[in-house]
Amino acid sequence: MKDTGPDTAYGGAEEDDHRRLLRSVVRTAAAIFDAQASSIALLDQASGELVFEAVAGKGEDGLVGRRFPAGRGIAGWVLQSRQPVEVQDVDSDAHFARDIAESTDYVPKALMAAPLLSGDEPLGVLEVLDRSAELRAPLAAMELLALFADQASVALALVQRSRRARLTGEPVPESPDAAAVRVLAEQIGALDDGSRAAARRIVSDLADVLRRRD
Repeated sequence: MKDTGPDTAYGGAEEDDHRRLLRSVVRTAAAIFDAQASSIALLDQASGELVFEAVAGKGEDGLVGRRFPAGRGIAGWVLQSRQPVEVQDVDSDAHFARDIAESTDYVPKALMAAPLLSGDEPLGVLEVLDRSAELRAPLAAMELLALFADQASVALALVQRSRRARLTGEPVPESPDAAAVRVLAEQIGALDDGSRAAARRIVSDLADVLRRRD
């Protein structure tokens, strides 16, 4: 695998803000699910690879910028199928690519993954590894994961708009979606583990707002 640092993947003050926002999303997801790790991987269409853009927990110090084939692993299946999934035992899943997991220095026993989409366009994958069993209802957990995927998708779509704007020279104003995502990051990013119930209420309220925007 070739490494590409975050500074080469992004550029500009706006994209720095979005990168910080993605880090906040994965940190908050890891905290609320009480997971060993959470990550966002962005699709590089030119190379056909997924690139780790934000990581919290296991592998946090060395995974950003790492690449793996977009067609492999559970993340690759989620990206192609555009369907979220929860796998209770990764070794029993035919899509699990152990060699990729071992290359990250952390092999999970279970994981959740959701596609990051802009309309029908695949942007990447959000993963949560080895979440707490306290969230016993899979549907509730998957709904919560989908909520975080929505936030990350908005941020990634804004990054793409920013890149296109720099190429054309046209400014792109911040959308209401971006403001909503920033509110999420600011309100729950700093909460400690003891405030998870409050964080869930904040996320739920924001989801209602985002659903009503349409």
